[in-house]
Amino acid sequence: MTTEPSKAPPLYPKTHLLAASGIAALLSLALLVFPSSDVEAKRTTLSLDLESPVEQLTQDQDASDALQATNGAAESPFAQIESSAEDTKETAQAEPAVAEAPKNPLHREVIVAKGDTLSTLFEKVGLPAATVNDVLASDKQAKQFTQLKHGQKLEFELAPDGQLTNLHSNVSDLESITLTKGAKGFAFNRITTKPVMRSAYVHGVINSSLSQSAARAGLSHSMTMDMASVFGYDIDFAQDIRQGDEFDVIYEQKVANGKVVGTGNILSARFTNRGKTYTAVRYTNKQGNSSYYTADGNSMRKAFIRTPVDFARISSRFSMGRKHPILNKIRAHKGVDYAAPRGTPIKAAGDGKVLLAGRRGGYGNTVIIQHGATYRTLYGHMQGFAKGIQTGGNVKQGQVIGYIGTTGLSTGPHLHYEFQVNGVHVDPLGQKLPMADPIAKAERARFLQQSQPLMARMDQERSTLLASAKR
Repeated sequence: MTTEPSKAPPLYPKTHLLAASGIAALLSLALLVFPSSDVEAKRTTLSLDLESPVEQLTQDQDASDALQATNGAAESPFAQIESSAEDTKETAQAEPAVAEAPKNPLHREVIVAKGDTLSTLFEKVGLPAATVNDVLASDKQAKQFTQLKHGQKLEFELAPDGQLTNLHSNVSDLESITLTKGAKGFAFNRITTKPVMRSAYVHGVINSSLSQSAARAGLSHSMTMDMASVFGYDIDFAQDIRQGDEFDVIYEQKVANGKVVGTGNILSARFTNRGKTYTAVRYTNKQGNSSYYTADGNSMRKAFIRTPVDFARISSRFSMGRKHPILNKIRAHKGVDYAAPRGTPIKAAGDGKVLLAGRRGGYGNTVIIQHGATYRTLYGHMQGFAKGIQTGGNVKQGQVIGYIGTTGLSTGPHLHYEFQVNGVHVDPLGQKLPMADPIAKAERARFLQQSQPLMARMDQERSTLLASAKR
């Protein structure tokens, strides 16, 4: 088998090769100077990021129409994405930046800093001290502009000759004040915005403390305290809370100008503690009185609250054989000690009459309250009494009666709390609390019309939350 020799490439005259090289060089130069319309269109689209949104949409459409007319088909809708990073960088260097509109020289804004006064702020915008005097003398209410807060913004409007024509400031999210110059001097005006009420939902799981978990879920400190107050008859927040407990809350939000500016009442809530679920719904009866009830209409309010101190730690329990820490001998401890920082508020466990607000031996500063004919509570070692608390007076459930201290025979700041039934000391942690009246029969149908949609919404919100978490 024979193999044919391979053919050698054809040889061209040297003059032909020189001519071909020249033509190739000219074509390369032409491509550099006159890029293709396709590449140019892509770069134009990228440069539109500098324009306003309306201009961008208009110019994008113009570029698309031009391409369709030239090439017979519209460019890929992903042209911006498909353009290389080098194209983008080159375009950014080639295209001039859009100049910012000049600021209005007659409008000035200043932020109140530490040490600022109205005079120093006027000076910052070029207004003489005499203008401050004119402003303050023009209207009695104008002095409100001198009540400055750190970080507050003042807006000045000036006339072409540099004279002040308008001064404006937002005092809060709901209130603003303005001074406007007229023929008779400056006129003061206050504008108050009434917030719109809407409902909001939060869900939380307790991993550490209730306050931390509630804050992580989006509840403010005051709303957390309200929730603890609602469930305070059934749950002892000093000892009952466990990791894994859950809560759902629907509450009112105050909204002004699209911004949340505050919160209102808890509308409904659910708290699962140690596997047991408690529900609460706020209801206002026909007489205008509001209270919380379970979903089926039983009152959340009992005759007594579980703990008279919020979020305190139990340092000593009810015991008939405890060794006294100071006397160093066995002595019955007929109450529960709640350790908390000095000055922590102490609340009355129920409505009643104050039998004593004063010193009582080893108890130190003490309050004793009689609740009807059957029950009596004692609060010892107080730092002091709340305003208006005195022997012979009446108190309401939850009313602050004093503050944590260490008076009397006490080794540290705490509350000694006792509970008596018919004169006999009982363990307040184990005492079954009497119930308050349920929803009146005449209002039950109206209550259910309000409670059922709220409970249904909590169920729906929880389901949606769990479904999104699984994705």
